[in-house]
Amino acid sequence: MSTWTSDATAPRSTWFLRGVRAAFSLPGLILVSSFIGFAALAKDAGVTAVQAAFMTGTVWALPSMVVLVGAIASGAALPAAMFAVTLSAIRLMPMVMALAPEMRTGKTRQWVLYLLAHFVAVTSWVLAMERLKRVPPHMRTTYYAGLGGTLVTTNITVVTVVYAVADALPSAISAALLMLTPMYFLTSLWGSARERAGHVAMVLGLVLGPVFHMVLPQIDLLVAGLIGGTAAYGLRLWRLKARAA
Repeated sequence: MSTWTSDATAPRSTWFLRGVRAAFSLPGLILVSSFIGFAALAKDAGVTAVQAAFMTGTVWALPSMVVLVGAIASGAALPAAMFAVTLSAIRLMPMVMALAPEMRTGKTRQWVLYLLAHFVAVTSWVLAMERLKRVPPHMRTTYYAGLGGTLVTTNITVVTVVYAVADALPSAISAALLMLTPMYFLTSLWGSARERAGHVAMVLGLVLGPVFHMVLPQIDLLVAGLIGGTAAYGLRLWRLKARAA
């Protein structure tokens, strides 16, 4: 594995292109496959090609887009659809809070971080957290701009093209493709977890998610994550105290 940090004198354009190149990876391919499924879903729900492409560029996070398409298909009012999408996007806040310090330097402008925060979603976040440590701190915003911008523009193109031929794509395949991104996210988090508490939190989330989906469908992910994460953190504290005793 090359150490890019030693190449700190490379021009900004070089780091931008390296970010672009990072987008063309296995995680990026999985994301493209998921957006193929989304294009078929959007067309089946009556969303136009322009709307689907616009949604990809503005909403960006795939689960939020699926929620929005579902709200459109069910005839939900605009405020209700906005509220549902907002709730589904709350999960991105911890990702932004974890990623922003990795890119911020004393000279980084706030508006740059706000702009780059739009690119934060599962794939870009996982790739960035893995690779930014090998990027000079003053070039990390440039690198992430190349990575996130390429993922967004590539999938806008994919959605536009696939929409035209979506009728030939079986619904079962569309659903399977949509599942690739969350499966990749789960396996990546499991492998990168530094402590057992992370594994406990994920297992509890998998167990509690379906339960709260039936009980509190509007805030199921939020409640399951809050309870599972709190329980895992409490277990970690208990184990630390037990070892110290």
